[in-house]
Amino acid sequence: MQGAGYAVDVAHDGSTALQFTNETDYDLVILDRGLPDMDGLKVLERIRSRHAGPPVMILSARGQVDDRVKGLENGADDYLTKPFAFVELLARVRALLRRGQPAPEKLQVADLSLDVTRRKVVRGSETIELAPKEFGILEYMMRNKGRPLSRTMIVEHVWDMDYDGLTNIVDVYIRHLRSKIDDRFVQKLIHTVRGIGYMIEAPEKSAATRSMAETAAEKLY
Repeated sequence: MQGAGYAVDVAHDGSTALQFTNETDYDLVILDRGLPDMDGLKVLERIRSRHAGPPVMILSARGQVDDRVKGLENGADDYLTKPFAFVELLARVRALLRRGQPAPEKLQVADLSLDVTRRKVVRGSETIELAPKEFGILEYMMRNKGRPLSRTMIVEHVWDMDYDGLTNIVDVYIRHLRSKIDDRFVQKLIHTVRGIGYMIEAPEKSAATRSMAETAAEKLY
């Protein structure tokens, strides 16, 4: 999937899958029924119990009609039987991602707007040019506005790689973003959350949210 241009998080068991889907808004979940700790349908049930959530495709060696019907009735959007051709998996992934996709999609924080479809960023009346990774970080932060994001979360989402704890690449890109969308404006939108990472939020809300996040972080140490 990564070779096809998708950023992918891999969970090797149902508990980890539930943790991931609880913490991150995914565009699509591909769910194997044969997980080591629970049936994939149980994971699907818990995902759907919290919210409608992203489209879910089930992969399974159980290809009987009753199995497929059960998966779809439990909230799956598609059910692909093993073995399958990778090109078919990609085709189904693209179809699910197109289904109900809003266009154009626009994100907003205070006077900062980001048009996902046109890949355009505007603050106030000023159009801001961003490099691809800068745009990716800003989009991820705006999709999670008001939520503190760790450097690990940002690297794994935008670069689709494991964070080794040694690189300062996130800090470098945050400085670039601040120079473009904050430095020339009175109200600052990107905030450092001590002990956690970074957050984007409207000025009137950011101080209280940041204080709560820092207090929670201190309790962990």
